[in-house]
Amino acid sequence: MLNRRHLRVKVLQSLYAFFQSGNDDLADGEKELLFGIEKIYDLYLYQFSLLEELLRQEERFIEDQRNKHLPTEEDLNPSTRFQDNQCLRMIAASKDLHDRCKKKSINWNNNQDLVRKLLQHIKSQHYFKEYSRASFVSFEADRDFIVKLIKKDLMHFELLHHYYEEKSIYWLDDWELVNKMLIKTLLETGDGSSGLQLMELFKEEDDRDFARNLFKKTILNEKELDKIISAKTRNWDIERIALMDIIIMKMALTEILKFQNIPIKVSLNEYIELSKMYSTPKSKVFINGVLDKLVAEFLQDKKINKTVKG
Repeated sequence: MLNRRHLRVKVLQSLYAFFQSGNDDLADGEKELLFGIEKIYDLYLYQFSLLEELLRQEERFIEDQRNKHLPTEEDLNPSTRFQDNQCLRMIAASKDLHDRCKKKSINWNNNQDLVRKLLQHIKSQHYFKEYSRASFVSFEADRDFIVKLIKKDLMHFELLHHYYEEKSIYWLDDWELVNKMLIKTLLETGDGSSGLQLMELFKEEDDRDFARNLFKKTILNEKELDKIISAKTRNWDIERIALMDIIIMKMALTEILKFQNIPIKVSLNEYIELSKMYSTPKSKVFINGVLDKLVAEFLQDKKINKTVKG
């Protein structure tokens, strides 16, 4: 689920919080990093659980309408297209999803009003009404409808945003990533015959160690990295360079100097991308220039002994 770029972002955010807080407890900082990464997966499970809960909410609504004192013809014979959605049924039938949610105490039992309002909003949309009128729908069409529902409503429903913001401060930056992973999971289900195949948090088994080691080694080598950066920024007061820019350069140098299995070009490209995301355009040029000079010097002085190519 999380690739190395996502993990570098989480390490960057954790290092920024660590240095800003003045904290010197490395174990505590590492614990916060791993907790923040684990919370991404919680949000992934919450979103899948929400899709099932929308289905359950629709089932209850249809049953209540049929049991009214004076039901109308529409109440007695409603469209059951959403209730019968094969993709939703696949999600609801997933024992793996239920087991993982139960283990993490993830459910919507105390938030039925939010689910009900979200369902009402979805049912008022034009794409939902068109879908409800369809006479026959394949699994692929059912799945594509759910993907559209995620993109149009789950990702943008304001009350849902407020709910998640209150649940965890970690989810603000992870929202887009998690929903992309939600959609990717559904698009990889094929015809649905194999059931819902949930992603794991880490794509590779050693990715957790990569994040932990990058975080720790950047902190443990901070003084050495300060000297290296200062030597190449003599016309700059290092204390006046933005903290985010300093951390990006320290992470890049840590990876280049301490991670022998990662090609230099890969590291440079990744941290230039990070600078585009978290720094100003001028900072990006500055960071790129400093790192290029340092790598050239490291290679000349034989301080690094690994491939340059990506």
